[in-house]
Amino acid sequence: MIPLSRPDITEREKQAVLAVLDSNFLSLGPKLREFEEKMAAYSGTEYAIACNSGTSGLHMIIAGLGIKDGDEVITTPFSFISSSNCMLFERAKPVFIDIDENTYNMDTSQIESKITEKTKAILPVHIFGQPVNMTDIRQISLKYGLHIIEDSCEAIGAEWNGKKAGTMSEAGVFAFYPNKQMTTGEGGIVVTNNKNLAKLCYSLRNQGRGIDTQWLNHVRLGYNYRMNDISCALGIAQLERIDEILAARQRVADAYMERFKEVEGVILPTVDERVKMSWFVFVIRFESWIDRNVVMETLLGRGIGCRPYFTEIHLQPFYREMFGYKEGDFPITERVASGTLAIPFFNSITEEQVDIVVDEVKRAIRYASIADRETRLKKLWEDVI
Repeated sequence: MIPLSRPDITEREKQAVLAVLDSNFLSLGPKLREFEEKMAAYSGTEYAIACNSGTSGLHMIIAGLGIKDGDEVITTPFSFISSSNCMLFERAKPVFIDIDENTYNMDTSQIESKITEKTKAILPVHIFGQPVNMTDIRQISLKYGLHIIEDSCEAIGAEWNGKKAGTMSEAGVFAFYPNKQMTTGEGGIVVTNNKNLAKLCYSLRNQGRGIDTQWLNHVRLGYNYRMNDISCALGIAQLERIDEILAARQRVADAYMERFKEVEGVILPTVDERVKMSWFVFVIRFESWIDRNVVMETLLGRGIGCRPYFTEIHLQPFYREMFGYKEGDFPITERVASGTLAIPFFNSITEEQVDIVVDEVKRAIRYASIADRETRLKKLWEDVI
């Protein structure tokens, strides 16, 4: 079995967590402040507000910027669903634009055509650790007076034209689920230079409690979005190793790029020359004559972890029902989503395991390119015996 992902936990992380367990502070303690200070320093922002997930971070920014019922936010349908759900929490509407077929990021040339008097913000998602064209987005935001909210949940350490993801907007969010570049188990963090927004996020994450007021004095509707000190300690240890972690992921990505470059039918990731990549997952895409689902089923049957990345947000049952979306609304997103597959990608994967994954993908393609199901199953059975 080669898993799809695996967190990179060393003795340093274990000792950091144990030290918190031996202390008197498991939540709202010194490790929270330390983690926030170190994340702000790493990002180059004035403030960092830790929370229990990237989703929570996005929600707090939406609420903190006053985006509300009837407002619209332009974003991408090719993402994890939280980048759109965060607007619905405040009854605002996500307005989708299609994606660029090479980078899988939102096609910035389509943004202006979707701006209305209800538009309040643009929410770009740096897909798979590759930043969106933030030059275009910043110019559009200035022209129309729109907020920018960066979903950098998959892109810690990535850069666009030398500027770090998450810092080219009013606020950005990083996430630390176990499959991310660095992990806190569960968790996220908002980074911003906006003092008022930061103060609101500090309050919102802790049940709306006032920042400079007495205990249990709640000045607004808030949420239980806190990050505990155990997670913060894990995050501090991971952040201390972030350069090592990102370099390890780059090595794995380079190995896959080299081995797959001559494999017929496989479309490799395209990285914009203005980007410093921070590899979150390694996603390959298959040409139309290959059945992605058959490749996936074959790999899983052979013990190779894999998963479609991503499924179109607008075709999720809830979004179909709520907004009336249907097939064909965003054709590039749908074409890409039908052919993409994340394959095993983690820091400690070995060269031998990379070779196994590539060989198994080649093998799976042979069955996936046979159109007739009965013939395909017969061929698969012959290979097994």
